[in-house]
Amino acid sequence: MIHIEIAAWSDPGRERPLNEDRVFYQVLQVSDADPLALCVVADGMGGHLGGEVASHWAIETLKRELSDLFLPTDPRQTVQMTGAEMRAVVSASDGKARPSDVALMRLMRKAIERANQAVRQYTFHRPQEAMGAGSTATMALVKGTRAYVANVGDSRTYLLRQGQLVQLTQDHSVVAELVDAGRVTVEESFSHPKAGLITRCLGCLDQVEPDIEPFALEPGDCLLLCSDGLWSMVRDLETIADTIDSALTLDRAVRELVDAANRAGGQDNISVALLKITSKPDIPI
Repeated sequence: MIHIEIAAWSDPGRERPLNEDRVFYQVLQVSDADPLALCVVADGMGGHLGGEVASHWAIETLKRELSDLFLPTDPRQTVQMTGAEMRAVVSASDGKARPSDVALMRLMRKAIERANQAVRQYTFHRPQEAMGAGSTATMALVKGTRAYVANVGDSRTYLLRQGQLVQLTQDHSVVAELVDAGRVTVEESFSHPKAGLITRCLGCLDQVEPDIEPFALEPGDCLLLCSDGLWSMVRDLETIADTIDSALTLDRAVRELVDAANRAGGQDNISVALLKITSKPDIPI
């Protein structure tokens, strides 16, 4: 039996009076089906109170658009794939994509598009207080041992497996592009004049293009979702991994990660969510 545990914590940090981050998670655990979990971290920005409301609308829209996943479904239903979706599955060389991924990835993409529209509408109707407002979003949808990770902006999702922490998402930011091009190093990117300038977000443009990838999980794996208030302050991945592994509970781990970011300066809002899957033997009746 696969079990999913989630914990999350959000903090304004030491330098900002308002917390423009938002975190949401939901778990459905039943006895006769794979568990299902949704976890989202959003980091708002721009305008007088604009960032706070932008991340709020982003989270609320994603929750609404994906809520049907947590309702009873008809096991007889089928999914019709487009030609492009079928070719993507068939041609996948890494073996990660498979036909059962298509429906969930399509639903996640639609939810993100709707969230973009919701934030966009807010900025349109409230230009004085929300001019330039937008929000990042990193989201993990987990069904059994299958994870679907989506990202817009520079909030991140990591995978912790056997003590090793690996970044799963790619930042949509100017400095990430410079690092990829070899023009600056990762360390230099933190102090670059354009650090924090993102190239994609919810609400910034009429259309948004999220990155969505499926990943196979193993019992014991832990997904870390966070805003840049964590990874820009606590830059050593081993420190983050050790903090999670050494904590007695996930609740304790998220609080210790937030504390570590604050000790390092707490220059931004800090949001952390941990999702861990475990395998427990069936209990004989």
